[in-house]
Amino acid sequence: MIKVIKLQFSAVITKEEKFYVALCPELDIASQGGSIEEAIRNLKEAINLYLEDKDAKIPKMDTRPLVTLIEVEVD
Repeated sequence: MIKVIKLQFSAVITKEEKFYVALCPELDIASQGGSIEEAIRNLKEAINLYLEDKDAKIPKMDTRPLVTLIEVEVD
C-alpha cells in the first residue's frame, strides 16, 4: 500500500499583462496561466514535478511565509 502525504504550500498570485503568475515562495517555484485557476493548476503540476526528484528539499512547514499588504506614502 502506498502512503499518500499531503503537503500545503503558499501560492502568491499576481497579474502580469495577459497572464496570471503563481509563485510558491517556500520552494521558489513559479508558473503562469491565462486565468487564476489555470495558474494554480500549473503551479501544482510544477510542484509535483519538483517533489518527484529524490533530492528535492522540502522546507519545514513551520517556516511558512507571512504574506500581507503594507502601505507606503510616496511624494
